[in-house]
Amino acid sequence: MTQDRPLLGIAFMTGFCILAPLGDAIAKVLGDSVPLLQLLLVRFVAQTMLLWPVIWFTRLPVRLPRRLFWLMVLRTLLHILGIGMMFSSLRYLPLADAIAIAFVMPFIMLLLGRYVLDEEVGPHRLMACLVGFIGTLLVIQPSFAAVGWPALLPLGVAVNFALFMLVTRRVAKEVDAMNLQAQSGVIAALLIGAVLLAFSGSDIEMLGTIAPNTQEWRLLVAIGVLGTVAHLLMTWSLRFAPSATLAPMQYLEIPMATIVGYLIFNDLPDPLAATGICITIGAGLYVIFREQQLYRKAA
Repeated sequence: MTQDRPLLGIAFMTGFCILAPLGDAIAKVLGDSVPLLQLLLVRFVAQTMLLWPVIWFTRLPVRLPRRLFWLMVLRTLLHILGIGMMFSSLRYLPLADAIAIAFVMPFIMLLLGRYVLDEEVGPHRLMACLVGFIGTLLVIQPSFAAVGWPALLPLGVAVNFALFMLVTRRVAKEVDAMNLQAQSGVIAALLIGAVLLAFSGSDIEMLGTIAPNTQEWRLLVAIGVLGTVAHLLMTWSLRFAPSATLAPMQYLEIPMATIVGYLIFNDLPDPLAATGICITIGAGLYVIFREQQLYRKAA
């Protein structure tokens, strides 16, 4: 079992919040040309090809405790479903809007961490998470009536990834992050490949396949690399810090998504959304300050 080191966990989660929107932006670019399951297959195959050589050269243990096998399968299924719903939502919604709507996730994760994992949640972190949630509500500008049914997809992502991160927290305490991601990549690639073979020739758009051109292959590989590194950082963060500690930190993904959305798609938030982004950043910085105080007292 690994001892909690909250500041290290926060640092890893910050890296995840920087890289994840970049991968989502590339998925949005490819969303209209590459079918969803093919996009997911390349993403997880790239993860597998990147990590297994590292494990072989570093001679990391690959044996998985039998009692954790089904948790690993559950984690992989949640991973596939969550990424699939997010990539689907990006076909219809601006990048920052999709991520902002999904950011009821840390609030859900905070409650699950408290009542499912029995993790300690002090009033300071709870208040910071609530403040961050209020900021997120300010960022969500388009009403559901204006956006239409795709606005429900990020909500599904929120619930899914809250469960995903709790399962990851459980498994990451006993399994090295590199091993965890490598085995998850194999399981995901096998499951998605089996579905594509089973529905080969289907008229369902998301189950189709195409022959990507050179530019599309480059972007597909980039999604695989960014997704692999980002989720390694997230797995490491959950190995060293409770989910309740990391929940407010994930709000940093919103301003990152706003920056990426502006640079690539020329989307810029209005003053109300900018106010919400500032509030979420303030809540995250407060959590870092609070964790530093607790760490110093413990030391």
